[in-house]
Amino acid sequence: MNQIENTLKTLIVQAVRSAFDYEMDMDQAVIEIPKDTSFGDYSTNAAMRLTRVLQKKPRDIALVLAEELKKNTDFIRSCEVAGPGFLNFRLHTASLSGVIAQVLKAGVHYGESDSGHREKINVEYVSANPTGDLHPGHARGAAIGDSCTRLLKMAGYDVTREYYINDAGNQINNMAKSLRARYYQVCGRDVAVPEDGYNGTDLITIAEEMKKEYGESLLREDMDENLSAFRSYGLKAELDKLRKDLEAFNCQFDVWTSEQSIYDRGMVEKAIQQLKDEGVTYESEGALWLKTTQYGDDKDRVIIKSDGSKTYLMPDIAYHLDKYDRGYDKLVDFFGADHHGYIIRLHAAIQALGYPSEALDIRIIQMARMIKDGEEFKLSKRTGKAVSLRDLIEEAGVDAVRYFFANRAADTHMDFDLDMAKKQTNENPVYYAQYAHARVSSILRGHEDEVEIKDSYELLTHPKETDLLKHINSFPEVVADAAAEFAPHKICNYIQRLAMLFHTFYNECKVLDENAPELSRERLALVSAVKITMRNALELIGVSAPERM
Repeated sequence: MNQIENTLKTLIVQAVRSAFDYEMDMDQAVIEIPKDTSFGDYSTNAAMRLTRVLQKKPRDIALVLAEELKKNTDFIRSCEVAGPGFLNFRLHTASLSGVIAQVLKAGVHYGESDSGHREKINVEYVSANPTGDLHPGHARGAAIGDSCTRLLKMAGYDVTREYYINDAGNQINNMAKSLRARYYQVCGRDVAVPEDGYNGTDLITIAEEMKKEYGESLLREDMDENLSAFRSYGLKAELDKLRKDLEAFNCQFDVWTSEQSIYDRGMVEKAIQQLKDEGVTYESEGALWLKTTQYGDDKDRVIIKSDGSKTYLMPDIAYHLDKYDRGYDKLVDFFGADHHGYIIRLHAAIQALGYPSEALDIRIIQMARMIKDGEEFKLSKRTGKAVSLRDLIEEAGVDAVRYFFANRAADTHMDFDLDMAKKQTNENPVYYAQYAHARVSSILRGHEDEVEIKDSYELLTHPKETDLLKHINSFPEVVADAAAEFAPHKICNYIQRLAMLFHTFYNECKVLDENAPELSRERLALVSAVKITMRNALELIGVSAPERM
């Protein structure tokens, strides 16, 4: 909660106590910024929330509270009753402008809060199979997942960013067989890629690298025995490529967990035993079943097949148990749209392990359509193959790609307009935001020493200055809300409004005025606060804040 709203809430609670001898909860005193500024700086519906408990009409309650609140003349300039019982406040300039000093003192830390109470959260995102390039769906997951971890950290959560490497399934064996076929081909042998293999050209490149390193020595080995060499080499090469692409996308991970390590460390067997101990398994038709219907699934699920092999679900259960064993309070998984039907069974599985359903939060990342020249496209004109994250970065740049993906809620379908992402006009939201930061930087260049930190800035009375101050003041609360909702698009909304408010202010208020030096200094301080807030907001979604454009 920001300082201004916290003060208003405290004053409302005190007024209720004084006027009605009732102890109102702070959360009931909801504070909002009216869309129409003619109604005031802030408003509350607290009177309407008190109607039932006080057995009075909301407007009558509001009239009494208004008289009480008007006594706080140091903070509140006016308090009026509107409609059925809204209370509208206008604050003194000093009350509003105090936020400037907060921003200037906090710098890169402005926006931080302890709303997360150091809750220990593990966030898993992307986790693409290491069998090819990252596609736009992965890119969207990376942008949203990484932005969410930045938000959570600023809001006071203890966050671990994790990538799960699916390196123990058939897909890796198919990749290894495909790579072996490509190696044989570059060595001049007529060997076809397996029917269920991977035909990506990246495997040809890896095969050529293998030939440089090993020559044709792997040809002399038995094909059943040499598969492990192709498996390990291909897996490392694909993972190295994934890491480089994600790093280029400003996407970092703290932990990379291998599915194979889950098996090697005995976590699968541990999970099976724990499920048996919980009494939530049974045997039927030679298979081991999990009673997921006890937890809302439409049918029970096999976890060990009759031939002894594990189903896809079993190592996932073990993996989540491993994360709980590491001491996390909450697990957050970002899954692709194709995993929608998987949510309920995984929730059932973690409850079967003895954990509450709310200890796991699964978020679906919908796919994005790539649009160019007004039409959908799926192939890169440059490479002639499926569009990859690398293609998007090369075409539009990291900033535009990250901003566009973060700009829409994860569970909504979206069109990524490549032409719009490359436009250097105000139509392009990332350009509009970055241009605002560059303009702010230009104003401040050479005047940094004139920026003063004061308790208040009494001369900032213009309505456009007031609008800026209120918006800047709301930033920590917006961050906390966006973090709690895993909603980086709310930061993009905040950025767009901040840019709009600044541009409007700049057009109506002369910042550097030699005829009004004191006002200029106060406006420079406001502009500096805008710069810090804009930079911090852009950083939350992994977008740069240029000094010049």
